[in-house]
Amino acid sequence: MRLSHRPRAALLAVALSTALTGLVASPQAAQAKPAGSAQVEIKYDEFTLPNGLRVIVHTDRKAPVVAVNLWYHVGSKNEQPGRTGFAHLFEHLMFQGSENHKAEYFEPYELVGVTDQNGTTNQDRTNYFQNVPTTALDMALWMESDRMGHLLGAIDQKSLDEQRGVVQNEKRQGENQPYGRRISAKIFEALYPAGHPYSWQTIGSMADLDAATLDDVKTWFKSWYGPNNAVLVLAGDIDLKTAKQKVAEYFGDIPASATLADMPTNIPKRDKDTRETVPDRVPQVRIYRAWPVAELGSKDATLLDLFAQVLGGSASSRFDTRLVHRDKIADNASAYAWSSELSGTFFLVATVKDGVDTAKVEKTMDEELQRLISEGPTAEELERAKVTTRASFVRGIERIGGFGGKSDVLAQCAVYSGKPDCYKTDLADIDAATPASVQAVAKKWLGVGSHTLVVQPSETPASSLPETVQAAPASKPAEVPAVDPKFKTVKTDIDRSTGVPKTTSFPALKFPALERATLSNGMQVVLAERHETPVVQLSVEFPGGYTADLGKKLGTANFTMQMLDEGAGAYSALDLAARQEDLGAQIGVGAGLDYASVGLSALSDKLPESLDLLADVLRRPTFAPEEMERVRATWIAGIKQEKARPQTAAMRIMPPLLYGEGHPYAIPFTGSGTEASIASLTRDDLVAFHDNWLQPDKARVVVVGDTTLKQVLPLLEKRFGDWKTPAGAPALPSVSQVAAPTANHVYLINQPGATQSNVYVGQLVPPTGDAGTIDFDFANGVLGGEFTSRLNSNLREDKHWAYGSYSNASNTLGQRPWFASAAVQTDKTADSIKELRSEITAFASGEKPATAAEIAKIRASNTLSLPGGYETASAVQGQISSNLRYGRPDDYIVQYKARNDAMTVAEVQAAAKTLVPGSLMYVVVGDLSKVEAPVRALNLGEVSVLDSDGKPVKPAK
Repeated sequence: MRLSHRPRAALLAVALSTALTGLVASPQAAQAKPAGSAQVEIKYDEFTLPNGLRVIVHTDRKAPVVAVNLWYHVGSKNEQPGRTGFAHLFEHLMFQGSENHKAEYFEPYELVGVTDQNGTTNQDRTNYFQNVPTTALDMALWMESDRMGHLLGAIDQKSLDEQRGVVQNEKRQGENQPYGRRISAKIFEALYPAGHPYSWQTIGSMADLDAATLDDVKTWFKSWYGPNNAVLVLAGDIDLKTAKQKVAEYFGDIPASATLADMPTNIPKRDKDTRETVPDRVPQVRIYRAWPVAELGSKDATLLDLFAQVLGGSASSRFDTRLVHRDKIADNASAYAWSSELSGTFFLVATVKDGVDTAKVEKTMDEELQRLISEGPTAEELERAKVTTRASFVRGIERIGGFGGKSDVLAQCAVYSGKPDCYKTDLADIDAATPASVQAVAKKWLGVGSHTLVVQPSETPASSLPETVQAAPASKPAEVPAVDPKFKTVKTDIDRSTGVPKTTSFPALKFPALERATLSNGMQVVLAERHETPVVQLSVEFPGGYTADLGKKLGTANFTMQMLDEGAGAYSALDLAARQEDLGAQIGVGAGLDYASVGLSALSDKLPESLDLLADVLRRPTFAPEEMERVRATWIAGIKQEKARPQTAAMRIMPPLLYGEGHPYAIPFTGSGTEASIASLTRDDLVAFHDNWLQPDKARVVVVGDTTLKQVLPLLEKRFGDWKTPAGAPALPSVSQVAAPTANHVYLINQPGATQSNVYVGQLVPPTGDAGTIDFDFANGVLGGEFTSRLNSNLREDKHWAYGSYSNASNTLGQRPWFASAAVQTDKTADSIKELRSEITAFASGEKPATAAEIAKIRASNTLSLPGGYETASAVQGQISSNLRYGRPDDYIVQYKARNDAMTVAEVQAAAKTLVPGSLMYVVVGDLSKVEAPVRALNLGEVSVLDSDGKPVKPAK
């Protein structure tokens, strides 16, 4: 589960993009209007049950799945000082099962192949969502209705204590990150006075979580979690008649709760600017400046989004142009609006380049802010902001569920404005925006009243700052408020004593047909047509990647690829970014262990112009020295950030330890190299990598979207057909086999003051191309691949020492790295390692072999999710690219399903033996003053203390 509160611009972008789907996919709809048209809409129907549950239905038949999205208009703003964190705590408790399903909430969903399932809480609402196969809709509605109407009997002191512990570890995990959750808390406490509903964090304080009693949480639930405070959206392979019948059947007999009154807008009026400096264990100074501004749904909030886009919302923004590119005083700088129901919050953020005076960066940020306020955006800047937003609208139109899907948009609008189509107003406001109107709203809100927070590098982590403790309410429990008598229940025929409805049939797996061609220079082209959305997704992938760095400077591959779009052809870095935004295109560059790639997302009517830009990036990067120096400084700063973050610190040192010196994979898996290697890179190094390793005759071009082979092939031939691989181009280094170690080894990395320990267990397993890969991944699913798998069930659900514990093996051409991991509370570090070791050993040895129930669960999770798993073009593209990279047949996914369907207990146990408990690597990142002695006392094997570069630390004398 995640706490979520996205910047409003992102929400609006997705809202409008998904609106277009209603026009494109609905057979009743007229031809789609331009993306900026105020007439675009998501077609929907709605009805309300007598108990107050509002239901919205959107039909989209492109995939055999239904998005079930339930929003409760209850968030942390509805809590009382001294009793914070209840909304989020209840989000967790509602995943614990109910009176008629006394088991993990996720279990029935895993058995039907659920996708995109989660729950989130923010200041204003709590939501639960999942996509299920159409045939599993009864199960999903039964489950949602059972926890809405039949939860309290399943909540006891044990479940409260368990989820309290999980939430507290989630809180520690957020605070253990550089610039973590405690920084956000300080900003909101400064902007919003004590007692304001936004002055406390959604996750609550440790003191309040500790103080929550069983009576408290039950009263909270009985007061507000009724159908009359909820909106249910069903989107996808569903119609109004079916929805009415099924929703009434499952939800109609649930009594209403008290009606939660709407709170009035509450934007603090601040008469002066304030500031503070806080320490954190971070490598760089970071500046935050924020104002309370217009609330969600207001025209002013929409215009502030556009202002933020121009100021610091893109690579061509004023902040990027001045602070990052021209003056080179910040590694990154941004502006964004975070909108909520009672008040919005406008943020400016900049990470100060190492060695630069913080005051200078603050002054420059203010200069750019004041210049944009005093002059307003240019017509070109504003139009670019509109086009960028419109393009992101279109990219969201495929999805029915999850964050920003159509069901999310309809629910948000209905909950916050009462109108499921409230996005139309936002769209009209964007269309009507002028430079003068955007300027005026910035003048209105971004004056005196800001709070500046400077995070200063220190040996003291921010998590050690004292947490604000709100005054506790009276000891007498609150009374449950009265229910409005207008709400009625209706009798239903559901017999809940029979348990969760069983799903007995499932949609068939269908993968798009592929067409193939080869350009005159040997580039392979594979196309899957998808015409529901006017977007073309394209990727160009080359063998190599990090592996090509062998014998050269670490990070060369990734650095070179990242430099491709920092100026190409006739475009400077800023011009290239602006041109992408003008076209509504997105170009992504990067590398992995075994490949380097460039991706393009283009509006189909702008495909030729977008391909021109892609050709410049691929064939004519400038590698301008001044841009290279700018990126180099930011890159080295990023390496320091990786070392400060426990997860990436581990991923930097584990691969060299697993693979050994001289192996192509014995590098930081972040691909960033080292400070020394990046500092030594020359322009010639980049040119050489580009010329040697972007070999067009070995390139794989995957196209998915709104085009045909007849249309796209001439476009590709024109731009790439004459691109030749140079004579004498190097061959890839061989990826050698690494022998398993003969004993366990433990490596410790010190992060003084850390509130958690990050524990990793690792070994090497056979390559992705190995015949046993599907079997091993199936076995891993039993151990740590799912929420209800053994590792998470133990450390999170049983012990509640961690927010989560999982295991997986990455896909690679050579031996794959397998990791199990958990971020655990410091005082349970050694005990958690014991539990991880015990689970791995018992499974691998056969002491606790996979059960028939576990086999059925992983089989269902792996296969029944497939029909709905290729709803989006990006999912299809990813599967095709993966098949090409690892030499799989076009029908691999069919073969994958068949192998999973045939899996037996004996075959899973045989695959589990791939794990060797006696030759594992353990890595612990934490406060060694507290955990080193207990870890050593486990006697797992030889123990070494390493620094953040993986070098041995000599013991103190």
